[in-house]
Amino acid sequence: QVQLVESGGGLVQAGGSLTLSCAASGGTVNQYTMAWFRQAPGKEREFVSAISWSAGRSYYANFVKERFALSRDNSKNTVTLQMNNLKPEDTAVYFCAADLYGSTSPLVREYAFWGQGTQVTVSP
Repeated sequence: QVQLVESGGGLVQAGGSLTLSCAASGGTVNQYTMAWFRQAPGKEREFVSAISWSAGRSYYANFVKERFALSRDNSKNTVTLQMNNLKPEDTAVYFCAADLYGSTSPLVREYAFWGQGTQVTVSP
């Protein structure tokens, strides 16, 4: 089974940037659809972005389009979420998720493997 470890969270001012990484072990990222979700206090976990295992095509939630970019590095067995022009409403714990040969679903239940999450805080 694949294990996922997120890194790169932190505190940033509005308009700033952060880069989140998800390192996979026990499996190769090009066999998994990899995704990022986030969860703010008192809210449901929500889809942010996913990259397909096959074509490596990325998909995004409407609220992050043009600001976030998801990429995959097969040689490092990682996926990276570049987040630009961050807003206070982007504050949340960000989770990396994986589904073996799965579709790029925005649904939490479709992903079998999850990391522990990394906190992103955006100050006004």
